[in-house]
Amino acid sequence: MSTLPNCPNCNSEYTYEDRGLFVCPECAHEWSSDTDQEPEETGLVVKDSNGNMLSEGDNVTVIKDLKVKGSSTPLKMGTKVKNIRLVEGDHNIDCKIDGFGPMKLKSEFVKKN
Repeated sequence: MSTLPNCPNCNSEYTYEDRGLFVCPECAHEWSSDTDQEPEETGLVVKDSNGNMLSEGDNVTVIKDLKVKGSSTPLKMGTKVKNIRLVEGDHNIDCKIDGFGPMKLKSEFVKKN
């Protein structure tokens, strides 16, 4: 039985191989099995409500009605948001929503499409 490497992100020993990638079930980090590649620089780590990693340009869906300051109508559940940008801070998603304009959202209130 071959031994698999520990996760470079969280040092977990419970890694497994899936389609040529090593996967960590504890932190959901995936990395290539090629040892001659340099590790990727992981900057901002943002996860949606289901724990999926979000990246620049992803499309997400709002999972609950959200009150919008300065507007009489809430942002409805199921609203699709295209081409998000990730930023530092409490509201870590910067986006434009049709009918509302530019907004900042918390990643805990969206899911990846």
